[in-house]
Amino acid sequence: MSGESQYARFGSGKSVRRVEDQSLLTGAGVFADDVSLPGQAHVCFLRSPYPHARLVALDIAAASAMPGVVAIVTGADLVRAGVKPLPLSADFRRSDGSPTASPPRHALAVETVRFVGEAVAAVIAQSIGEARDAAEAIQVDYETLPMVADLDDAVAAGAPLVWPTATGNIAAEIRHGDAGAAAAAFGKATHVVSLDLVNQRIAPSPLEPRAILASYDNTTGRITLRVSCQTPTGLRDALCTEVLGIPNDKVRVVVGDVGGGFGMKTGLYPEDVVLAFCTRKLERPLKWCADRMEEFLAANHGRDISSKAELALDASGRILALRVDSLANMGAFATPAGVVIQLMIGPWVSTSIYDIGTIDIRIKAVLTNTAPTSAYRGAGRPEAIYIIERLMDAAARQTGIDPVELRRRNMIRPEQMPYTNAMRKTYDSGQFESVMNQATALADWSGFGARQAEAQKRGRWRGRGMATFLEWTGADVFEEKVTVTVAADDEGGGEIEIFSALQGMGQGLLTTFAQVAVDVFGVPIDRIRIVLGDTDRGQGFGSAGSRSLFVGGSAVRVGAERTVDKGKAMAAGELEAAAGDIEYHEGMFTIAGTDRSIGLFELARRQPQQRFVLDTTSSVAGPTWPNGCHICEVEIDPETGAVEVVAYWSVNDVGRVVNPMIVIGQLEGGAAQGMGQALCERFVYDRDSGQALSATFLDYALPHAAMIEHFEMTMDESTPCLNNAMGVKGVGELGTIGATPAVVNAVIDAL
Repeated sequence: MSGESQYARFGSGKSVRRVEDQSLLTGAGVFADDVSLPGQAHVCFLRSPYPHARLVALDIAAASAMPGVVAIVTGADLVRAGVKPLPLSADFRRSDGSPTASPPRHALAVETVRFVGEAVAAVIAQSIGEARDAAEAIQVDYETLPMVADLDDAVAAGAPLVWPTATGNIAAEIRHGDAGAAAAAFGKATHVVSLDLVNQRIAPSPLEPRAILASYDNTTGRITLRVSCQTPTGLRDALCTEVLGIPNDKVRVVVGDVGGGFGMKTGLYPEDVVLAFCTRKLERPLKWCADRMEEFLAANHGRDISSKAELALDASGRILALRVDSLANMGAFATPAGVVIQLMIGPWVSTSIYDIGTIDIRIKAVLTNTAPTSAYRGAGRPEAIYIIERLMDAAARQTGIDPVELRRRNMIRPEQMPYTNAMRKTYDSGQFESVMNQATALADWSGFGARQAEAQKRGRWRGRGMATFLEWTGADVFEEKVTVTVAADDEGGGEIEIFSALQGMGQGLLTTFAQVAVDVFGVPIDRIRIVLGDTDRGQGFGSAGSRSLFVGGSAVRVGAERTVDKGKAMAAGELEAAAGDIEYHEGMFTIAGTDRSIGLFELARRQPQQRFVLDTTSSVAGPTWPNGCHICEVEIDPETGAVEVVAYWSVNDVGRVVNPMIVIGQLEGGAAQGMGQALCERFVYDRDSGQALSATFLDYALPHAAMIEHFEMTMDESTPCLNNAMGVKGVGELGTIGATPAVVNAVIDAL
């Protein structure tokens, strides 16, 4: 390639307007509940009103006879049909070496219900109204059992057990680091800082609730599921291999537009199993869309971990050791993601950007009679960063060292890169002190005293908080496949279609991937079409762990480059030249030093089907470690206790940036969610009854734009990632991770 393309204004580094927005803003988006099929029936789930009870009897006779009812399915029906429980964690052990202990999670409860909202029966009827009426007519005889909804209660002596083999309600536990070395470090420390910390339970609350449209083709024996999901291939494989016991090619998962995921829409849910089973049994399409209360009660929650955390420091403020003892609430079932997030992924970043060689981290995964916890934006990293950043501010107060200076003394230096932390995770790059210096300048750190004094004159308490931190991205799945199709059209032009198994859910992947393709092909962006969300077109891990751009985008770039190389070989044949003599620029293949050329789409037109296709798989070398410094200032009204975020600044090292506008949006949206955890969000179960007290938006407070007076999010692109060809780092969760400790530290400072 020679020279910059005239279309570079649509390529990487430019704030190209999102190509997906036109259809979304004009109502032409296609979400799972927007699609209907002829003859479809509707599904309503009857859910348990009790946190723990035995199903003594379930009488469906009256409900089955009601108008419009097609069928009613129970857990016993699924068991008789050979439907197996959903997969649970098998990668961790209890302290005695026994495997993870958890009750089996059936798609519909069998014999026992274990949390309020667990599905007991599925009613299928001609209309959703008829299905709901029939669900209310089902007679269930529950025998209530002792329950436990609180973490501390669950591990207390004599607590009711969620599952008999999970003694002490401990599903699994793990210990990282060197307990002896940590004890020695604490023994010689000049300063020991200790905090009891809670990362409360959060309801992810995407704008679009989960929805499923299931259909069955009896000629092929195939099930098609149209769902709102971040990981279509993972859902399909778990459904087929683990639960239904059928070949993977017997299920097709299709995902259109997704109205937010935030980790909640990863993996297989009980409702997916029920609709897949029932559509095949009844041989007719079935639809279910969760109402908001169902999402609060039955969708995965996030966080819910309590910790006793300690830092040992010497007289100069250097950290000698970190010690953390945590209880992580799994809910009623130890899901694979729920356990690995708290027992492994969070600890990976426990020492963050600090040079802490000695750790002792102990985490117990605890069962309670509550909804399961799993991935939520950040997934373990926000919990770990909240712990270390709360400790850093507490240490600054105790030692009398300025919080910026204390962090500076303990930061990993650029010359230490690549750096392997105490969890044996290797950071490829990072200039943490530089990022902090930029942030403190941006926030006028030295001018805070004047702002605090001015606020005091107005009768308000002003506080300042900081978080300097990093995160791990990639989900440790570093390979992706793309399919590139160059096709001619009837007007003499053509289109480049790129299929990826990554999944858009509002983060602008169609735009970003198209920009990456423009970089290589040098054609107008409207000639690029990105296609996602169909397991018949291709399989991959999907979008989770902030991997979409640095793994998926890298695959798009490599696939585009290999397609150009294939085109050069084909063009050489058409032009009767050696492949090595062919140059490519702005959609044209040319023999070097001549005016003989053939266009990309003309080359496609000359192929048998007027197109050529390349399937290509590529890998990145490892995870990325985006990092940042977030600074927040708040004011508190001492009369009411109301907290106002008056200013928020951040500098974020996310490597090279493809679309600055989209990245800033991700940072701002992520930070707003982190502020929600800091200031207003908490999913509450009544300790005595196990009932959910915050199962509507009347009782569960989301953050809103008016909470933030001044938002200034900036990026530092000077330290590209070394693990992928584009130098990009994951960004989707970074804002969430930094915001919660920055805001809480500011509130504590004000108080």
